[in-house]
Amino acid sequence: MLNRVTNLTMSTNAQRTLQAQQSKLAELQEKATTLDKISRPSDDPTATGQALQTRARLAATAQYGRNIEDGGRWLTAADSALGNANNVLNKIRDLTVQAGNGTLNKTAKDAIAIQLDGLNQDLLSIANTKHLGRNVFAGSSDAATAFGPADPSAFNGAANSSVERRISGDQTIRVDADGAKIFGEGPTSVFKLVSDMANALRSGADISAKLTDVDTVLSNVISGRAEIGTQQVRLERAGTVNTELEATLDAQRTGIEKADLGSVIMDLKLQETNYQVALAATARVLQPTLMDFLR
Repeated sequence: MLNRVTNLTMSTNAQRTLQAQQSKLAELQEKATTLDKISRPSDDPTATGQALQTRARLAATAQYGRNIEDGGRWLTAADSALGNANNVLNKIRDLTVQAGNGTLNKTAKDAIAIQLDGLNQDLLSIANTKHLGRNVFAGSSDAATAFGPADPSAFNGAANSSVERRISGDQTIRVDADGAKIFGEGPTSVFKLVSDMANALRSGADISAKLTDVDTVLSNVISGRAEIGTQQVRLERAGTVNTELEATLDAQRTGIEKADLGSVIMDLKLQETNYQVALAATARVLQPTLMDFLR
């Protein structure tokens, strides 16, 4: 059985073809404007999934970058504090050597004791250094200060704890310093040591034997700075790797989501030509007659 091809059938088919051509042209015009390969998930479900995964990795990498920057600031604060502590302890050591001079009278020893008290307060202030409201030498503790003002100064930090920052999916790094290990705790703290030295001087005693203890604390401070330096090197290396990974992921995301401008323009010009040809062909095939106007 043969189907009759009427003018209405041809008009409908022609209109359908023109609408499809026009839709494709509009799609390419939108792509040329935004250069987005994917306007909606249905455009390319596979690429959409890849884009979402890449974006998730980019977000995680950006967070690791922020963690690395914050960790760097923590370590800088700790290193600066220990540098100041090293300077104060060197002054305390010089005064200890000076106090060992057997020719000093009581007035001179009392003057040295006063200096030791002042340096001890400076040392306590350094040990209570904060970064963004958190103690640098108290681990994960949220105490107001790492060391209390009492004599001997009690350690308020959380024992065997640390402040860490995640710098990759499987790596964390410590960004604080162990205050108890560096400055000691309670009766064995450097603050108690210096306080006892000052009191001994006032009573006329010889404090030369304490020089070894001062050197031990100095060694602890130097070791603490060395550990911080090691962590800073690790952070710098992690920051470099993270920056390179972020650039790589961003390039992957661009390759998935963004179209090449030259290719899009070429497709657009080709589609415009196809649309114009379709219009011209339709106009020649479906020429209106006098009856079309009489209707």
